[in-house]
Amino acid sequence: MGPTEDTLMKRSMLLGILLMSTLLVISGCNTVRGMGQDIERGGAAIQRSAE
Repeated sequence: MGPTEDTLMKRSMLLGILLMSTLLVISGCNTVRGMGQDIERGGAAIQRSAE
C-alpha cells in the first residue's frame, strides 16, 4: 500500500517550507555581505579624504 494523499500533502508542504527557508537564509547572507562591503568602502573613502 502506497502513501496516502494526506501524507503526500504533508511532505509537499514540508519540502516547500524547507525550500523557502533555505532561500531566505541564502539571500540574507548576500545582503549582509553587501552591507559589509558598502561600509568598508565608506570607511576607505573617509580615510582617503582625511589624508
